[in-house]
Amino acid sequence: MLIEIFLLLVGFGLLIKGADFFVEASVGIAEKLKVPGTIIGLTIVALGTSAPEAVISITASLGGSNALSVGNVVGSNLFNLLVVVGVCAVVKPFFVELREISLQFWISIIATVVFLLAMILSAEYIPGGINLGLFLAFLGYIILLIWQAINNRTDEVETVETAEKVGKTQRALDINALIAVVACVAIVGGGQITVNSAVNIAHAIGMSERVVGLTIVAIGTSLPELITSLVAIKKGEDGMALGNVVGSNIFNLLGILGIVGLISPLAVNNELIMDLGVLLGTCAIMLLFFYVGRRVSRLNGVILLTGYVVYSGVILFG
Repeated sequence: MLIEIFLLLVGFGLLIKGADFFVEASVGIAEKLKVPGTIIGLTIVALGTSAPEAVISITASLGGSNALSVGNVVGSNLFNLLVVVGVCAVVKPFFVELREISLQFWISIIATVVFLLAMILSAEYIPGGINLGLFLAFLGYIILLIWQAINNRTDEVETVETAEKVGKTQRALDINALIAVVACVAIVGGGQITVNSAVNIAHAIGMSERVVGLTIVAIGTSLPELITSLVAIKKGEDGMALGNVVGSNIFNLLGILGIVGLISPLAVNNELIMDLGVLLGTCAIMLLFFYVGRRVSRLNGVILLTGYVVYSGVILFG
């Protein structure tokens, strides 16, 4: 048990430092390419911080543990909305740029509704066509983000671009890209170490596969999102912090569940239907915060964190 606790601390260390460097490099890339931080958060940062969920869910699916895979995705998305956004708001309340985030958030809601309906209406397993549709929708979403990135580049009046200036810009991009890749490896490795040790500790005290997926594994694989968004919010990159959460949730729902369902059929699970309902309700609350106040305040953050504590209590002791 002591070894597992030590590995847990090592994993946390890799996550924290990896996230710090990852955000710095991503901001550098955004500045050089003249792309808004929100777009970078929805793409590079979201895909990087969602890598642990992908690794865990796909590995579990290959081993025939799809309940763990789906529980991991649903639990991670709930953790992202309730804890990541909640903690960021408590640390520093932030305004929401609806023009940049609204479409993506609605995509995450629609994906949740589709998967919930598929789980309710399917007899025993979710049809493969639904899973293929989710994955194709994910590819379409990536194309949409690339189009947005191209069309949202800021136009700045440049003086004559000398060969030396172009060379410096390219070198800066290369260095930031290398740092981002190394930092992403640290984040994924830290997440993997953290999850493995946490799962071993959880199994030692006896927990069901669904509960492990919704709690320990979900929290562990969502730590990159938490650390990365916290670092971003402290550096004043509010759009990147929220974009990371929304982009990660879309990646989880469309990309990961689509791939997992194509690898092995997803069984209908009444308890997971309830969890998906909670996720949908959480999205509705976030919409209220976004459209009514146009910001997430400290009080909103406390409400979100309280909701997660109540939900976790119901899962663990209900």
